[in-house]
Amino acid sequence: MDIIMATHNRHKLEELSRILRPLGLRAVGEAETGFHLPEVEETGTTFEENALLKARSACAFTGMTAVADDSGLCVDALDGAPGLYSARYAGEDADTDANNRKLLRALKDVPEGQRTARFVSVVACVFPDGREFCVRGECEGSIAFEPHGNGGFGYDPLFLSPIGYFGEISAEEKDRVSHRGAALRLFAKEIQKYL
Repeated sequence: MDIIMATHNRHKLEELSRILRPLGLRAVGEAETGFHLPEVEETGTTFEENALLKARSACAFTGMTAVADDSGLCVDALDGAPGLYSARYAGEDADTDANNRKLLRALKDVPEGQRTARFVSVVACVFPDGREFCVRGECEGSIAFEPHGNGGFGYDPLFLSPIGYFGEISAEEKDRVSHRGAALRLFAKEIQKYL
């Protein structure tokens, strides 16, 4: 079954594709379908609302079953920030390095034991017939004082998971413990009810 992935983020598409492939689901992006998905304003107040906004838009635009992820990093010492604004934490046009620098500045006076955080991923699925569902995955960890490794993307080099820094572990290791991996394993179980 082909599912359109409602994302412009190449890294997310690769990660989602890698995790869904063993389930017999083929994740396709804009390049493969010829569609140019419209940008969706993320006006939701939760990860669930934003994921559904993106999946509904992609499904309506393409007529295909659509899957969208909304994810972010929630840091306890920052009252859950950057949270929903993780991708644009340092500003609308900010890049990963700017977001990571801002996060490190915000935590500069926070001691090691109080740098707890979690990655959250909500995956929404919307079918052309109007059925829809969401699943949520989380990965607990903490924020480092400096980046570790060049792997992953986003805040990965700063995030210490139970098995190591996301910036240093392999993609396969990350999939086993990550928020997106957890959400997609739940997704795999849930989608079987709809097929």
